[in-house]
Amino acid sequence: MKTFSLTTAAFLMASTAAIAQVETRTLTFENEGATLSGTLYLPEGHDGSALPTVVVTGAWTSVEEQMPRIYAEEMVERGFAAFTFDFRGWGKSGDLPQNVRFVESPEAKTSDIRAAFDFVATLPEVDPTQINGLGICASAGYMIDAVAGNDLVQRIGLVAPWLQNEEIVNAVYGGEESVQGLIAASRAAEAAGGQIIPAAGPEGAEGVLMPIGGYYYEADRGAIPEYDNQWNNAGWEGWLTYHPADNPNRLTQPLAIVHSEAAAIPQGVRSFLEGFSGDATLQMLEDVTQFDFYDNPEDVTHAADTMAQHFAGPVGQDS
Repeated sequence: MKTFSLTTAAFLMASTAAIAQVETRTLTFENEGATLSGTLYLPEGHDGSALPTVVVTGAWTSVEEQMPRIYAEEMVERGFAAFTFDFRGWGKSGDLPQNVRFVESPEAKTSDIRAAFDFVATLPEVDPTQINGLGICASAGYMIDAVAGNDLVQRIGLVAPWLQNEEIVNAVYGGEESVQGLIAASRAAEAAGGQIIPAAGPEGAEGVLMPIGGYYYEADRGAIPEYDNQWNNAGWEGWLTYHPADNPNRLTQPLAIVHSEAAAIPQGVRSFLEGFSGDATLQMLEDVTQFDFYDNPEDVTHAADTMAQHFAGPVGQDS
């Protein structure tokens, strides 16, 4: 494994890409009986030729107009096409089975990412030999699962990845007893056909998934009109028993990660990389919070530069 630990003091690469205008195209594709809504991002006035492409996915409960859109536009400015989409049960996409919505299902979201790769490979504007995956926060694990064993995907990048294992889950969610209580509540909610609560709320709010204010609660950041701001308690079991940090060697493609000790669960990245035998580049920025990675211009620029450099590497060679 080749792992390089860098900080903002050691790695301040200004973007070399000229500011480009971006055009978008709304597209739909199918997966497991549902129609998913997506967006293809291209340079304005693109001549239709096939471009290297990045499929971008975002944090839990997110829709494509949030952090996926920001990173998609950044990729276009650096010479790529990009594709974002809403997962089943979220945003503009169709439901999960039995008309279920707002369930954070690692299994379903991984399946949707695989379907997105299959779909973009058919588009004339996409070079099918240069398709890459970029997962942000919670979708980092889903992206790893969707890329692993997938010959369509050349390289993978993760920004502020939330890579958890059982130890991290217990630490984050109040200990083993609390986790088991959430799993029991999840099963009860599923049996009842779902139990929907707000996803985001002000600091200290009750009955809210994320009572912390910040990105998801601010109208000029993540609280955009397209955001569902919903969470289905039936999703707790699937989420809490999902441990992507424990299975690094299913991934063989070159990997780049941008994270920070000030962001969420950096110990998950360390755990993953300790067991990863492939080619990996790790850039650790200083004093960058999880939400900063979503939309703070300076931090997004650093992350996007790293990802563009990684994705532009020769196919089949070390990053």
